Amino acid sequence: MKIKEQDPQIAELIEKEIERQKTSLEMIPSENHSSPAVREALGSLLTDKYAEGYPGKRYYAGLEYYDQIEDICRNRAKELFGVVHANVQPYSGSPANAAVYFALCQPGDTIMGMSLPHGGHLTHGWKVSITGKIFRSVQYTVEEKTQLLNYDEIEKLAKENKPKLIWVGATAYPRIFDWERLGRIADENNAYMAADIAHIAGLVVSGVHPSPVPYVHIVTTTTHKTLRGPRGGMIMITQKGIEKDPELADKIDKSVFPGFQGGPHENAIAAIAVCLKEASTPEFKEYGAQIVKNAKALASELIRYGFNLVSGGTDNHLILIDLRNKNIVGKDAQLRLEKAGITTNRNSIPYDTASPFNPSGLRIGTPAITTRGMKENEMIKIAEWINRVITSEGEVGKVREEIREFTKGFPLP
Repeated sequence: MKIKEQDPQIAELIEKEIERQKTSLEMIPSENHSSPAVREALGSLLTDKYAEGYPGKRYYAGLEYYDQIEDICRNRAKELFGVVHANVQPYSGSPANAAVYFALCQPGDTIMGMSLPHGGHLTHGWKVSITGKIFRSVQYTVEEKTQLLNYDEIEKLAKENKPKLIWVGATAYPRIFDWERLGRIADENNAYMAADIAHIAGLVVSGVHPSPVPYVHIVTTTTHKTLRGPRGGMIMITQKGIEKDPELADKIDKSVFPGFQGGPHENAIAAIAVCLKEASTPEFKEYGAQIVKNAKALASELIRYGFNLVSGGTDNHLILIDLRNKNIVGKDAQLRLEKAGITTNRNSIPYDTASPFNPSGLRIGTPAITTRGMKENEMIKIAEWINRVITSEGEVGKVREEIREFTKGFPLP
């Protein structure tokens, strides 16, 4: 690598991270391993130019091929998700969501979103986010007993508060969304509905999670996670969205640029285009289905070891563990598992009384390990390792060596 000659210090750290990933199990639900083709596009000389504006309407010269790349990316997104318009320029998911807000809302408008401690995202109006400070945010939750969304309660809140915009999506909700019911709630209250499918985009295009497209007006997503692309974001407009507001696509585009961003990262857009092509293949559909099979198998084994899972299991790619019956807090569990070669993240659970910095839960997922070719039998082994490490700190070193040997059979892409 040229970087070894130019900057051996950074080159060494990159090599160490490659080795860490090779010999560990990446089990944070929002992480994945991209393909060499995606990484090649991301690291190309496309990073060298500005491309402010949109294809055919740029503010710089020399962008003939950049225009073609972005058009290909937009068209692939439209075809893959079945939408009528796609903006592929957002730098990530949070800027994408911010652009939606400011395309549709004024400061002080009422918005609705899922509460962060109950599985929602910061940008859905949580109080420490700018979205919870600029807008009047109404947060909905899961039921304490079932730990599932209460659609009757969401409907009641919408009727009482008449939000301009309703967000649906999550970072730690292991169940399927009832898009049809949610879309009806938005329609009955004349609200825009945005589905943030950042976590489940790859499951949606694989057909293992229902698509929100027929029922909502806007779909936002990141392009990594289950979609297995580079870090980036997209905003998509559905046919229903255009029927509600014929100018919606134009509003979104103007909100992204010049509203929030300057020059788009065309190297990332090229990499997104590559990942969208990969996601359109039969092999990717098999991959998405295997993610869910693995998550269900892992959940079943963890329950067998006496772990309490939020909502009792999973329908998607992630599992949220309530550790309170294991006499260990989320931060300690995360650190202990990391030492053993299993990367997870501590996470609040619904109605958690502990601090978000040291919550009672642990969030794990199967996208990255599924990319490496692991299946249900491997989930049995992984559950055993998790149980051994959580149960006894003395097992950490032994498990680390077992995982180091185990991962040799499952190379990175």
